[in-house]
Amino acid sequence: MFRYTALAALCVVASSASAGELTARQGGTVDLGNFHGVVYYTEADDGYRVVTTMAAGEENLPVRFVATLSEGQAFVISVPGALAGAGQALEISRAQGKLVVAKVESTQ
Repeated sequence: MFRYTALAALCVVASSASAGELTARQGGTVDLGNFHGVVYYTEADDGYRVVTTMAAGEENLPVRFVATLSEGQAFVISVPGALAGAGQALEISRAQGKLVVAKVESTQ
């Protein structure tokens, strides 16, 4: 329960940007089906350190994804859909000095 409450508190602190461009240390919320969470980044010597934390409800532990992106790099987080249903995916990319978060077509 405490872990989910901490994630919920982080979501409240984060801005309501569910997709789009983020600036350093500005959090944005993300939703992929039953998974909800936040994404933010900080600038480091070797690139943007991107942290995405997501959970699927109160009873499940949150999962954290951490990646350092250089200019022109991207990564995708995807979740499966229901049986015979399409999944959902989120792409986080760095281009022209900006970090962009966008839903993309699932690769499943």
